[in-house]
Amino acid sequence: MLATDFLGIHLKNPLVLAAGLLGTNASILKRVAASGAGAVTMKSIGPKPRAGNPNPTIISFGDVVMNAVGLPSPGYMNLDREWEGLKGIKVPLFASFYAGSVGEFAEVAEAIVPHKPALLDVNIGCPNTKSHGAIFGKDPKVAAKVVTAVKEVSGKIPVMPKLPPSDNALEVAKACVDAGADAIAGFNTWGPGMVIDINTRKKVLGFGTGGVSGPAIRPLMVKKIYDLYEAVDVPVVAVGGITTGRDAIEAIMAGASMVEIGSGTIYRGMDVFAKVAAEMESWMRENDVKSIKELVGSAH
Repeated sequence: MLATDFLGIHLKNPLVLAAGLLGTNASILKRVAASGAGAVTMKSIGPKPRAGNPNPTIISFGDVVMNAVGLPSPGYMNLDREWEGLKGIKVPLFASFYAGSVGEFAEVAEAIVPHKPALLDVNIGCPNTKSHGAIFGKDPKVAAKVVTAVKEVSGKIPVMPKLPPSDNALEVAKACVDAGADAIAGFNTWGPGMVIDINTRKKVLGFGTGGVSGPAIRPLMVKKIYDLYEAVDVPVVAVGGITTGRDAIEAIMAGASMVEIGSGTIYRGMDVFAKVAAEMESWMRENDVKSIKELVGSAH
């Protein structure tokens, strides 16, 4: 019932671990895969070793999660043990990566390709660094150059840029598709936002600001996914605020062929994927829906 194909990748369900909060090493990725995810995404790989931002990097309150992890990475040249540990993983593996220039995006992608991930997740939307991330995802021409550079080295592996939720996101998405993107993921965390401790009169996050995620942003994501589905002719992936089966179905009806869950692991645990899948199946049975494809874009 939940099985689907995405760019030729067979998934037992359309639920994918988003890059970032949880998939920090091979052991955790394997545990998530065994906990019901249809696919898993590695923590973003960078061109050079990077420590990330100072603690605290993640805070959660109510329906909001804020993070400013800051893209920590050992660098693509130091991942041999990690790639070895990921051999035999039971679900498709997506490789997320970032860079500080168009040339570096191609360099990192070229190093990843021999390890044969199912998909290249191009992170051009992270708001939590000073020299990487959303700066590449807010300018259509620059975003297109990144996609072109990655496509030149990607071979048969699909390329999917993950965009920031900027005001010109649809323009950026169209430019990426024109440059050869096989799918578009929307969106990275919103913001940046800020939280101040009124007792100490200091910013709570070590970086000062952070990306906003969690259930509170879901309606914003749904509207943008709805618009994105109408704007591009490639599959769309929804990211942001999905924690229940109803949330996932809503995003799929808006136009998503696949949904990613990140902060949902904070609210419902690592087995959130199995829980969401069971809730989706229950709703589909009650409403006589036989496949995910029946739901994609059905709200249009």
